[in-house]
Amino acid sequence: MKRCGNWPIAVCTWSLALAAVADIAKALERLSINHVHLSLFPAFQKNGSSYLREVKKEEWTITSTMMSFPEEDYSTLESIKKTGGVAPDQSWHQNYQQLCDALAITADLGVRYLSLHIGFIGKRGSITWEKMSDRTLKLADKAGCHQVQLLLETGQESAEELKQFLEGVNHQAIGVNFDPANMILYNKGDPVPAMRILKRWIKHVHIKDAIRAEKAGTWGQEVAWGKGQVGVKRFLQALEEIRYYGALAIEREAGNQRFADIQSAVQVLSQTKV
Repeated sequence: MKRCGNWPIAVCTWSLALAAVADIAKALERLSINHVHLSLFPAFQKNGSSYLREVKKEEWTITSTMMSFPEEDYSTLESIKKTGGVAPDQSWHQNYQQLCDALAITADLGVRYLSLHIGFIGKRGSITWEKMSDRTLKLADKAGCHQVQLLLETGQESAEELKQFLEGVNHQAIGVNFDPANMILYNKGDPVPAMRILKRWIKHVHIKDAIRAEKAGTWGQEVAWGKGQVGVKRFLQALEEIRYYGALAIEREAGNQRFADIQSAVQVLSQTKV
């Protein structure tokens, strides 16, 4: 098992861009990694039951599951604002049912956390804010019934805005999956002070790097770990400062050499002294 100090190193299964569980297992073996952030999206596609059966055969430590939705459009910041998470009204009932099923699957796998992009929460006190609070609470109640925590991914809002939302929801079944690169990609602040603001809720962490966009209203650029503006050493030092003890899950969603970039991230993490 690869580690970075006291933190086990994991890989987000979707970052490997491999459909078959057997191929994912081979890639993880090449990386000497047995911790995974497991995508549940394939469980809701054709042969979904087979996917879950194969996953259960593997001796992986699943640090969290992850759920996404087919209508999500990340082509622009504006498109994901309209289509992300559980915000769209036209898909709310279908997505709610899928998330309920995903929570049941997560519990059946013996996993504590299910992560997702909940969607843009809007300005405090707005109609969107109230709607997202109601939907998040409904999902949190369902998560609590399964003894699972629902982890909201960072990025769409500043850390202070997300903190206000979390304080308003005030539910023990809600936490945060902290993605430092998303803070940069969405241009919502420096991830290190953001982590200190959100430390109370952080249960799971992504290892991903990015460079901020020069033009307002456009995506930043995701880059390989250590090549962007997160800052490897200061990020890990901040994790130690807030006493985070969970996994570091490598996520790579861009570029044409993802496996090599993941390999590089494993090497950088395992060799970094905090």
